[in-house]
Amino acid sequence: MTKKQLHRAVLLTASASLPFFASAAQNETEYNDSAVVNLHAVEVVANKATVTTPIAFTNLTREQLASENDGRDIPFLLEQVPSVVVTGDAGGGIGYSSIRVRGTDPSRINITTNGVPINDSESHNVYWVNMPDLVSSVREIQVQRGAGTSTNGAGAFGASINLTTDAPSRERYADVIASYGSYNANRQTVKVGSGTFGDHWTVDARFSHIGSDGYIDRAFSKLWSYQGQLAYSSAKTLVRLLAFGGKEQTYMAWDYASAEQMKEFGRRYNPCGEYTDKDGKTAYYPDQCDNFVQHHVQLMLTQTLSSQWSLNAALHYTKGDGYYEQYKTNRTLTEYGLESFYDADGNKIKKSDLIRLKFNDNDFGGGIINAKFRSQRANVTIGSALNYHRGIHYGQVEWVRNYVGPIDPLQQYYNNTGRKLDFNIYSRGDVSINRNWTVYADLQYRHIHYTIKGVSDNFDWNTDGMALLDICRDYNFFNPKAGINYTAGNHRAFASWSVAHKEPVRDNFTDGDANRLPSAERLFDYELGYNYVTPLFNVGVNLYYMDYKDQLVVTGQLSDTGNPLSVNVPSSYRAGIEIQAGLHPLKWFSWDINATFSRNRIKNFVEYIYEDEWTNPITIDCGDTPIAFSPSVILYNAFNFKVKGFDAKLTTQYVSSQYMNNARSAEAKLDGYCVSNLHLGYTFHNLHGIKAMRLGFAIYNLFNKEYCNNGYAGAGYYVDGGEKVIYRYAGYAAQATTNVMGTVSLSF
Repeated sequence: MTKKQLHRAVLLTASASLPFFASAAQNETEYNDSAVVNLHAVEVVANKATVTTPIAFTNLTREQLASENDGRDIPFLLEQVPSVVVTGDAGGGIGYSSIRVRGTDPSRINITTNGVPINDSESHNVYWVNMPDLVSSVREIQVQRGAGTSTNGAGAFGASINLTTDAPSRERYADVIASYGSYNANRQTVKVGSGTFGDHWTVDARFSHIGSDGYIDRAFSKLWSYQGQLAYSSAKTLVRLLAFGGKEQTYMAWDYASAEQMKEFGRRYNPCGEYTDKDGKTAYYPDQCDNFVQHHVQLMLTQTLSSQWSLNAALHYTKGDGYYEQYKTNRTLTEYGLESFYDADGNKIKKSDLIRLKFNDNDFGGGIINAKFRSQRANVTIGSALNYHRGIHYGQVEWVRNYVGPIDPLQQYYNNTGRKLDFNIYSRGDVSINRNWTVYADLQYRHIHYTIKGVSDNFDWNTDGMALLDICRDYNFFNPKAGINYTAGNHRAFASWSVAHKEPVRDNFTDGDANRLPSAERLFDYELGYNYVTPLFNVGVNLYYMDYKDQLVVTGQLSDTGNPLSVNVPSSYRAGIEIQAGLHPLKWFSWDINATFSRNRIKNFVEYIYEDEWTNPITIDCGDTPIAFSPSVILYNAFNFKVKGFDAKLTTQYVSSQYMNNARSAEAKLDGYCVSNLHLGYTFHNLHGIKAMRLGFAIYNLFNKEYCNNGYAGAGYYVDGGEKVIYRYAGYAAQATTNVMGTVSLSF
C-alpha cells in the first residue's frame, strides 16, 4: 500500500474501540455497584479489569457483537479491538482460525470462559473450532492487552481474553437463527429459556450447527455445538451448572500454497491430501480431516457473605478426544515401526505412501475460589486455583501402499502421556488515595509440575528407534504487578508495571533435544495510558513497552530428529502506541477509529540454514530483526449507522507487511492488506406474535482484494561449484475474495 492509499484508509474507513472502552467503563461501574443485590450480574471469578485497573482493555457486549455474529469464528468478531490481527486456514472465516494481539501468537494469549482456563495445558493454544457458535451464548468479552491481571492457566504474554457466558434469564424466551452465504456457509441456532420457575430455578439451552465448504479447495467444516445451563438463585446465593461443547470435522488446509502453486493452480489450491494414484494421476485423499469432540462442565457458586464480602467458587472439567488423519507420501517405513519389504521384482522398498492417524485424549479439571472485599475506598480480591491435566498422545498406521508383510490393524508407532499440575494463589486490589487517585497492586505465585513419559512421534536415527521422552520439570513463578490510576471528570490516566512468566509448550520438549531443553520466558510490561471521554467524542492513547527475556523463537535450528527448534533468545521487545478515537455527532451516526504503530525486535538474531534442509548448518548474523508475524501498523475503522430499525456498519482493517520468519528475509515477507466489510440489518418488532425479527446481510471483502493473512517460510542451501547457494521458500494462506452472508433471527 502506498502512503497515499494508507492516508485514504485512515480518512475514509474507520472503526474503533475507545467507544467500547467508554461503554466498558460505564457497564463495569454499574456491574460493580449492583454486585451485592443482583447476583445474576456477579462473575464467578475475578480476573476482569475495571475503570480503576491501570491496564489497557476493551469490553465487547452482546449488542456490539450481535450485528456481526453470523457463524464466523470468534476471532473474526474481535478484529475491532486495537492491535488485533486474525488469520484463518479455510479462507472464509469458518474453520481453523487464530488471533494475534500486538503480534503475540495464540499460544501466548491467555483465554478463559467465566475465568476457567480454555488454553490447552500443553500446547497453550485455543482451538476455536472445538467451540463453534459459543459467542451466541456469550454476554461479554473482555480483551486485556499486555500482561493484564492475574488469571488462571497459561501465562499472558501479549493479551488475555475472558468470555463471560449468559446469565440465567428470568424471562421465558426462544430464539431461532439461520444464516446462509458464499461457499455454502450455513448456520442454524436454536436458543430457549424456561424463565424463573419454582421461585428460584431457571434452565437455558442452545443447539447450533455451522457448515462451510471453505474458500480453499476441500477446506470444508462440519461443526456442531451445544450449551446448557441450570441455575438456582436466592437473595444471597447463585449456583450455576453450565455445560457446553462441540464436535468438529474439518478438512486440512494448513499446508498452504506457494506463490508458484497459486499461479499455476489458482489461489484456492490446497496441497493437503495430494498424492499420485496408481494410474500416475494427481488425486486427493478424501479423509484428510481433523476430527475432535470437546465437552466443558462448570459448577459455579456466588455467595454474598455481607455488605462488603462475597465468595466465588468453581469446579470445572473438560474432556477432549479426537484425531486427525493424513495421507503421507514417500515416507520412510522404519519411522513408523514398519519393516522394509520387497516388491514383485525383488526391489527392496524402504519408502512408501501411507495413511497415519494421530490421536489426542485429554482430561482437564480443577477448582477456583476467590473472596472479594469492597468498601468505599478499597476493592480487594484474594484467590487461588488448582488445575490438573492429563494428555495421552499416540499414533497409528492405518494403511501402507503395496505393503508386503503383516500389519496389525491400526498399528501404533508412538505413545506418550503428559501430566501437568498448575497451582496459583494471588491477591489483587486497588485503594483510593482520594477522589481522583487510585493505587493498584497484584501479586501472584504460580507453581507448575509437568512430566512427559513415553516415546514421541520423532524417529531418532542415532538410536534407530522412536525418540524416548522422559521430561520432568518444575516451575515457580512470582508475577507482581503495580500501577496508579487517575480519574477526574472526563479524564482518565494510568501507568503500570507488570511481570509475567511462561513455561515452554509441549512441542518445545517433544521436538527438542534432551541436552538442550528450553527455559521459561519472562516479560516486563510497561504501560502508560490516557483517555478523554465525552458524549460527542472520545480519544485515547496507550504507550507500551514489552521487554522479553529468553523469549522462545524459531531460528532455523533443527533438533537431532530434524524438527524445527524454538530457542531462547536473550533479549527481545515489543514497543508501540495504540491510538483510539470516536466521534458521535448524531443519534444515528458515529465514526470510530483505532490504530497501532509498533516496533517489534529480536536483538542480535542469528539464523541457521542447513544443507538440503538437514545437515551441515551455517549461520548468518542478522543483527536486530523484526519478530515474525508482527506488523508495524494496524488500523481498524468503522462508520456506524442506526435509524429506527435499520442499522449499518462499514468497517475497514489495514495490516502492514510482516515477515514470516525472524531473519527479515524478503522471500518470507507477507504483503500488507486493506479489507473492508459491510454489515446491514433491519429489525422488526412485535410482528404477528414474534417479539423481534432481524434480517441481516453482510458483504465481506467488499472491494474484492486478493490477500493472504498467514503462512510459513523456510530455507536451505546447496553447494554449486564449491559455493554455498541459499534458497528460500514460503507458503501463503489465501483469503476469500468478495463473499456474502445473509441471516434471519427470530425472537419469541
